[in-house]
Amino acid sequence: MEQQDQSMKEGRLTLVLALATLIAAFGSSFQYGYNVAAVNSPAMYMRQFYNETYQDRTGEIMEDFPLTLLWSLTVSMFPFGGFIGSLLVGPLVNKFGRKGALLFNNIFSIVPAILMGCSKVAKSFELIIISRLLVGICAGLSSNVVPMYLGELAPKNLRGALGVVPQLFITVGILVAQIFGLRNLLANEDGWPILLGLTGVPAALQLALLPFFPESPRYLLIQKKDEAAAKKALKTLRGWDSVDAEVAEIRQEDEAEKAAGFISVLKLFRMRSLRWQLLSIIVLMGGQQLSGVNAIYYYADQIYLSAGVKEEHVQYVTAGTGAVNVVMTFCAVFVVELLGRRLLLLLGFSICLTACCVLTAALALQDTVSWMPYISIVCVISYVVGHALGPSPIPALLITEIFLQSSRPSAFMVGGSVHWLSNFTVGLIFPFIQEGLGPYSFIVFAVICLLTTIYIFLIVPETKAKTFMEINQIFTKMNKVSEVYPEKEELKELPPITSEQ
Repeated sequence: MEQQDQSMKEGRLTLVLALATLIAAFGSSFQYGYNVAAVNSPAMYMRQFYNETYQDRTGEIMEDFPLTLLWSLTVSMFPFGGFIGSLLVGPLVNKFGRKGALLFNNIFSIVPAILMGCSKVAKSFELIIISRLLVGICAGLSSNVVPMYLGELAPKNLRGALGVVPQLFITVGILVAQIFGLRNLLANEDGWPILLGLTGVPAALQLALLPFFPESPRYLLIQKKDEAAAKKALKTLRGWDSVDAEVAEIRQEDEAEKAAGFISVLKLFRMRSLRWQLLSIIVLMGGQQLSGVNAIYYYADQIYLSAGVKEEHVQYVTAGTGAVNVVMTFCAVFVVELLGRRLLLLLGFSICLTACCVLTAALALQDTVSWMPYISIVCVISYVVGHALGPSPIPALLITEIFLQSSRPSAFMVGGSVHWLSNFTVGLIFPFIQEGLGPYSFIVFAVICLLTTIYIFLIVPETKAKTFMEINQIFTKMNKVSEVYPEKEELKELPPITSEQ
């Protein structure tokens, strides 16, 4: 009974841990979602501003092709910046720590927020394009560093729930941008610079508040070798003084880490002991983006219009879809520790697969069957529900869980790069797929959902309520090596980690 009470104390959500989670996710992940959606609603007014600025400079009206090129550059700079941000994850989290990297990252939000807010006054569309690159770097860093930071702060029984919180705030950011982007609010000729500039507000709040919260105890103990600071951080986070069992588990991970030292991206690809972990994050991150989530949002407006929704009401229906995304991701926070990561991934990708197949049939038949457009709407919402349950929130959480401290930053660099390159690729080629295949475009995404589901079913283990060392022992057997890091023979004598702490 006493041991059970101790376990409950160790695993509870304290005020400090809850606030650290909210500040990190609101200050960083929220911005990612906000900037994904912020340019969609005011696109017409921004393109008009580009044209007027060019006309003021040259006395001529900009032709359609250069205007379209400038606009596509504005949109695509965000995922390209995300890719650059992913490449910076390793160096920054190792130099500044997890919390330090998040604080440093605010530069890439506050500066472009000011530039975008002033772009109309300065009569410079170049400021917007540069700023989109910078906020993309911010998103690329935050989408990797926040899950890493929260995963290392959380006790094992809360790691899943807190690991989903960043994705929840991404969806909240998208919804807020959609609401502020209503034409009678900020998506108008005068309001769009304010809409773009608001992204600096969460960053300013994080910059002011996050310094008062602890750094990752694992970073402090394993990389900084500061056991006193790690214990202090754990005591603050857990709300009690008896943290010796958790320190012992981190120290054992540290012993295992000494075998390999810091693992670079190149070394990560060479290590047999990390083979299935690496392949799994590539498949999951690629599947997350290549399964068509951005294409669904891209196509949603046309689906709603074909279903008879009036053009002036589409923006409200789109915001309603964003609200469904938020609600389902919120549900995922509570069920991830109940159902586990593996089941949510299988369930989510299966729903997306079914939605893509039915949507293909509905789009092909919508001109021949009167009620078919409404089936299309149901498919879009079903897809959003499925993606929000598993494919959106779980892959980043799994990167934190299936890699140990020395390989985790490089793993996030690989996962983040796959995420952003896949995002960029879908945005770039989907219009051509749509033009070539028409209503059958979503068959491509259905195939990717199917292949990803099969991979998860065959390969990805359940990580719920396991320590980092226990999870790595599972992959040790899968990789058919004698231990996590086979280079160090004396580590064979390490005692096994038990699930009780």
